Amino acid sequence: MTRLDPLADALSTIYNHEVVGKKEVIIRPASKLIAEVLRVFQRQGIIGEFEFIDDGRAGVFKVQLLGRINKCGVIKPRFPVKKDVFEKYEQRWLPARNFGFLIVSTSQGILTHIEAKEKDIGGMLLAYVY
Repeated sequence: MTRLDPLADALSTIYNHEVVGKKEVIIRPASKLIAEVLRVFQRQGIIGEFEFIDDGRAGVFKVQLLGRINKCGVIKPRFPVKKDVFEKYEQRWLPARNFGFLIVSTSQGILTHIEAKEKDIGGMLLAYVY
């Protein structure tokens, strides 16, 4: 199976395990981008602990699920967003005001759109979670 978008595969795996009610999920292959997105999820209280396990290839992540994800997915194409235009994308990808968040790749790392607004920076949209 060819993996064209490992982040999309990771988020769909997390979502599928969340829907079924599993307590943990194994995400493969591991990457730095997926690790940063998982750190954002953890900061927001969406997932519990996660750890990297080296399997001799790309490695895997073992993630503890808390049952707090209603929906998550990647945003394709990855739109560039200026610091004052987040509202348009919030309306498009999130179900309600102040419910969920967008994940943005910025010059200061992977952040939520709320943190990016506070720091007054734009970036590329990666994913949504609510």
